[in-house]
Amino acid sequence: IALEGMRLVFEYLPKVYANPTDLEARAHMMSAAAMGAVAFQKGLGAIHSLSHPVGAVYGTHHGTTNAVVMPMVLDFNRHAITPRIEQAAAYLGIKGGFDGFKARVMALRSELSIPENLTAMGVEASRLDELTEMALEDPSCGGNPVEMTRDNTRALYEACM
Repeated sequence: IALEGMRLVFEYLPKVYANPTDLEARAHMMSAAAMGAVAFQKGLGAIHSLSHPVGAVYGTHHGTTNAVVMPMVLDFNRHAITPRIEQAAAYLGIKGGFDGFKARVMALRSELSIPENLTAMGVEASRLDELTEMALEDPSCGGNPVEMTRDNTRALYEACM
């Protein structure tokens, strides 16, 4: 379900972004959202545990914040997720395994005018300790394939700045 949801997002989100009145593309995105909700039952991880505090403190849009931190979280988790990302890339028809998948994520971010980093969203470095503590308390934290500690979570936030 998660892989098909990802396929729909890669195919139809740019279409909705370019033409919000495209009802067919919007219907496919509704299906992708429902598939995502089902897939979330397996648990979340660092993308969400980093994004939740940023949204709470700065009022940022959750999906946009997820997109901002995703490349850095992919790198953070790389050694633990490479086989699964390579399978996802193959299903999605993306060449280059992990690196190809990440490049496709970066291309989609660019296509959707996603901010480059958290600084561009107004996040202040002076609040990273507070955000780190909040991220470690977030229920999503425990679902990350690499254990999140105070040090590596703060470093991950720094990488996202």
